[in-house]
Amino acid sequence: MEPRKRRTIRTSTPARSVKTVTTPYDAAANLQTEERMAALLEAALEDGHPQVIAAALGAIARAQGMAKIAKDTGLNPKSLYRALSGEGNPELDTFIKVVRALGLQLHATATA
Repeated sequence: MEPRKRRTIRTSTPARSVKTVTTPYDAAANLQTEERMAALLEAALEDGHPQVIAAALGAIARAQGMAKIAKDTGLNPKSLYRALSGEGNPELDTFIKVVRALGLQLHATATA
């Protein structure tokens, strides 16, 4: 997992200056169970935006270990990081390989 970058935000009010330290949120830190991983991917699929789906799949892959997923899929780790970022656009073949390596299954249901 990549180290978190800290950001310092300084705000000023007429009376005093306040320093707030923040760290970026990483969904991978909260994906300890298969149920949470499946729920995140399901929510991303319901959202329907390709970038959201790729980012969710990337968070799940980071939680399980990107090197392991790369090895299991036979894909280059650097390419996998790029494809599964929020700006990535993985091909369907890559998507299916990663889902299988993660031990997840996709199901389709009809919409009304």
